[in-house]
Amino acid sequence: MNITEKNQNTIFWVLQFLGWGFINSLSLFVVKEKNTSLMVYSIVFGIFISVSTTSLLRWYLKRNVSFESFDVKDFFKITVSFLVTCFLFGGMNYAFGYLYGKFGPEHTDAEIQLYKAYNAVWLQIINALFMVGAWLVTYLVIKLLLKLNRDRIERLELNTNLKQAQLNTLKGQINPHFMFNSLNNIRGLMLEDVDKSREMLTKLSEILRYSMTKNNINSIPVEEELEVVDNYIDLSKIQFEDRLEFIKDVDSSTLGLDIPPMVIQLLVENAVKHGISNLKHGGKIILSIKKDAELLKIEVKNTGKLQIAHNTTQLGLKNIRQRLKLLYADKASFYLSEIADEVVALIKIPLA
Repeated sequence: MNITEKNQNTIFWVLQFLGWGFINSLSLFVVKEKNTSLMVYSIVFGIFISVSTTSLLRWYLKRNVSFESFDVKDFFKITVSFLVTCFLFGGMNYAFGYLYGKFGPEHTDAEIQLYKAYNAVWLQIINALFMVGAWLVTYLVIKLLLKLNRDRIERLELNTNLKQAQLNTLKGQINPHFMFNSLNNIRGLMLEDVDKSREMLTKLSEILRYSMTKNNINSIPVEEELEVVDNYIDLSKIQFEDRLEFIKDVDSSTLGLDIPPMVIQLLVENAVKHGISNLKHGGKIILSIKKDAELLKIEVKNTGKLQIAHNTTQLGLKNIRQRLKLLYADKASFYLSEIADEVVALIKIPLA
């Protein structure tokens, strides 16, 4: 069950007033000779002091303590804010006892004995440490339980989304049009060059093997990804021949770096399908992979215009965005733009 922040606030205030109301009402069971007005004042002011001081402590903790990445500084902040709250709690109780005793109505002997505690500083210190300390422990335990529940839900959602992303990627990889065209082109190639057609069949089988076996993993070396890209380009060149020019500009230091599988292949496939195939005289695809500070930059440029048809599912682009989001959160990015008669796809992935 996922509790929203609004519901958490409502539950907090209900528990605040019920809890402190019960604790401050215990005096009704302690004092035998009751003064109704004194009891009412005591309970009302007791609830006000307890709720106001602990609510201020909660307000400070929410804004200054990171419960997601707890460290020594956060522990120090909790300790200092706890002691300050105890001082306020005890001081306000002492002030109430002093003012009521000095300006209030006459009390019974039992009430005088009870409210002597308000003038005993050491009792106020012990009371403040115990009451605020019990509240703080309860608050932190509840925060921990809520965090554990939230983390559990996030893990379940992440696993579900990853499975869906893997399924979507599998759908995007097995492109029936590409397979049909490749097999058709290889069949025609067999009449001209049997050895070449056999080589192309091997490359097609490698692409299919890669699609099936790498779908369930979240990272793969750049070098291995480039192998399937080269196979894809070689198969595409059977159809486009000289209309397709492919240039690689890959920094050798990036070959061993891990990336999500199929992201480069999907970018190149998108460039061929929506770019080169629509140009009468063909065009050029440039793949660039380089390091830039703490980022890995993967850029695919192709000749043409950025025109995404309304009747297309854009599954490949959605797969890329979804996988980057799931694996790197907001640390990775994906941009698609048109610059000087070229479509530019740029992915940035954190190196650490």
